[in-house]
Amino acid sequence: MRASWPELDFEVQFFGTTLVVLEDRPMEAVATLQKDRGTVLAQERTDLALQRTIIASERTLMAWIRTALSMIGFGFTIYKFFQYLPAELATGNVRRPQAPRNLGMTLIALGTLALAAAALDHRRSLNELGVSAKRHIWSISFVVAIFVVLIGVIAFYGVLLRSGPF
Repeated sequence: MRASWPELDFEVQFFGTTLVVLEDRPMEAVATLQKDRGTVLAQERTDLALQRTIIASERTLMAWIRTALSMIGFGFTIYKFFQYLPAELATGNVRRPQAPRNLGMTLIALGTLALAAAALDHRRSLNELGVSAKRHIWSISFVVAIFVVLIGVIAFYGVLLRSGPF
């Protein structure tokens, strides 16, 4: 970056934190214009702190994906396990035959809604940080979260309507 001050009658050039005087003038006037090394380091630390916060938010979203996926899978497994026990249902030994289906649907819905809320919270927190780059808002973990929410919705309606590819 190059700067000149005609009223002071000298010109300086900045190279990162180094200041080069291009004309022979007293250094006292130039010293007040030089960026403090502490200020530069503080800005670098702030940038690194912002990156760490973004990465922590991504890690949290991935943990929610893992939790929601296990809830959706466990709910679907309960539904399918008890679906293949028609002999018990035919004898009338089961007092509440819809209970496994209702429990499975509850777990699927809970996992899906929790992940949708976590994905929205992730996006809101990135916007609060001022992250406007598309690569941060549409990160891999956010896209995976959207797909898992869609899978959860499809599984929920498949269990609810007792139809679908399963």
